[in-house]
Amino acid sequence: MMIKKHFHSISDIQKLQQIACEVEEPVFLHSLDGSVKVDAKSFIGLFALDFSQDVYVVTESDWVERQVNQIV
Repeated sequence: MMIKKHFHSISDIQKLQQIACEVEEPVFLHSLDGSVKVDAKSFIGLFALDFSQDVYVVTESDWVERQVNQIV
């Protein structure tokens, strides 16, 4: 599933990474145009995205989806 999300702070991005690291399933972040795709578990990879815009969180985990939707 793809969740369109805007992250408003570094704290929100840190929460996302913590959530991603808690599951065995892969969790990815994609730019809206699909030109940048990174592993949400990778701290360094997160620097490749422009968080001033919406991104897609891509996961097959229902738990991750619920947790990401709770990030304001």
